[in-house]
Amino acid sequence: MARADGLRPGTLLYRHNIRLDSFLKRNTDRAVYERIRAYEPCVVKSDSINKIYMHVVMSDERVYLTEFPPRTLTSAFSFSSVRAIELINDLPDFLSGQDRLRCQHIKILYVQDQPAAKGLQRNDQLLPPLPPSHGFSPLSTGGFAAHSPPMHTPRPTRSASCPNGETLGLLAPQTPERPHSSASMYPLTSDEKLQSPKVPRRIGLLFSRLKNRNKETNVAELHLYALSPLSTLYLHLHSIWTSFNIKTTLMLDPLYRRKYCASPCNSAGDCLKVISWERTAYLFSQLKTELLQEGISVESLYLLLQELRTAAHRNIALRRLFWRSSELCLSLVQTLEDCLHGDQSEVYTTDRLLMRTLIVQTLAIMFRETEVEPARLSLLAANNGALVSKMLLASTCDSWTPNDPQIRVFLTEYLDAACSLLFELILLGQEKSRFSSSESILSVGWIIQVLQSHPHLLSFISYQVQQVVMVLSNSQHDILNPAQSVLLFQRCCLLLVCLQYSNHLAQHLKSNFREDFKYSVNVLDAEMKLPPHYPISPMLRGLVQQIQTLILL
Repeated sequence: MARADGLRPGTLLYRHNIRLDSFLKRNTDRAVYERIRAYEPCVVKSDSINKIYMHVVMSDERVYLTEFPPRTLTSAFSFSSVRAIELINDLPDFLSGQDRLRCQHIKILYVQDQPAAKGLQRNDQLLPPLPPSHGFSPLSTGGFAAHSPPMHTPRPTRSASCPNGETLGLLAPQTPERPHSSASMYPLTSDEKLQSPKVPRRIGLLFSRLKNRNKETNVAELHLYALSPLSTLYLHLHSIWTSFNIKTTLMLDPLYRRKYCASPCNSAGDCLKVISWERTAYLFSQLKTELLQEGISVESLYLLLQELRTAAHRNIALRRLFWRSSELCLSLVQTLEDCLHGDQSEVYTTDRLLMRTLIVQTLAIMFRETEVEPARLSLLAANNGALVSKMLLASTCDSWTPNDPQIRVFLTEYLDAACSLLFELILLGQEKSRFSSSESILSVGWIIQVLQSHPHLLSFISYQVQQVVMVLSNSQHDILNPAQSVLLFQRCCLLLVCLQYSNHLAQHLKSNFREDFKYSVNVLDAEMKLPPHYPISPMLRGLVQQIQTLILL
């Protein structure tokens, strides 16, 4: 029986359509069901579907369509094949009255894997379980602890709440890994003309990329017409697409896979059998109890947070459980604030920077793919957004460079982590801004207003833009690795928001970095640094162009 809050035992999402939810749970493998992020009714139009009222079902990798009421489930496209998701400003002629005026028209361009079927499948055969993508699995052993900077204490193998292998533990076998060549990430074209010495390498690569783009002749269109002005369909599609591109880009990095992926398994279903949702909830409860115990030492807190962070990377269920346990989130933010108290010399110490970095990284991953979790919005919006205000002000800091080279390295790692957390908060603000004014609590305008009260905001933002310029400057010719590309994407999103939502920050950026973006940042050079097989590359190229245009206005 459904609970009053809409959450069923063993389910991950807030289900507002009991009939559809029951259909999905009954007729799909658990591996598919537990990866569903959201669903929404709308009118669907494509080459094979002629304006039919259906449900769009969105998982973290794929979009499905089902009839209204549901009878079969058909795969529409994978997010790996998406080329654009656009919101079209028009009045569809097949609608009338209020439906025509309130409709949100969404156009999705994607590359078809094979010729589209002439119609929906009319049999009872539903889609098989999704295979694990790039080694994804929900939660199991193996992880990151052994790679993190050491605190001043011996490190135990696992927490007391994790006595055996079926745990949230982090101890993956440390197998040696071959050095990774950046050249292999960016293969040259086999066309001899483009390899000729008469043609510069970067121009040849650009021609090759354009040539490959022109080969995509099987691009299809899917049109979705949401009939409510408050529809979140576009936001969900764009958010899931962005998350997918970030995740799959990071998974191209062997080191990242070794840190944050469980052992290989035959199928996603096999992985889920290892640790169920119920088992995850039980283990999370134990770990939370240890984290919140009174009198916990700094060393023990650090080690437990490492375990929490790595487990959260592997399992979306744990991330949703985190938001349903408000006391843990509040405790982490309070600890982050406590690390800021004291003299300036005390803030920039090794232990403080390590703890702050770990907390900020943990909070950032908890935002990933949890935008549909009702408990998250309730917690963040409580008390006029007090918790988000604390996150914003406690994570932003002066980018002053200390003399100690070790502390300088740790400060750089912290500034990178803080940018990733601000990126997640900006995504939250964009969702809120869609249906409210720019001054509303949690909107992007509200976030910028909170940040502008921070005494070191200009220093913090200047550091982020300096990193963008350095990476994209003519003097930097190295191909970006996956993690660098994702961090650059997050920095560019932060800078674009500063330019769009704050006259003060926009003027600061234009006054101090106009010459850099005019003479050092080159779009062609940026193209050469972003391998075309990185899923995040197309989005990132578009962001760089937008930022350069706004700064040079």
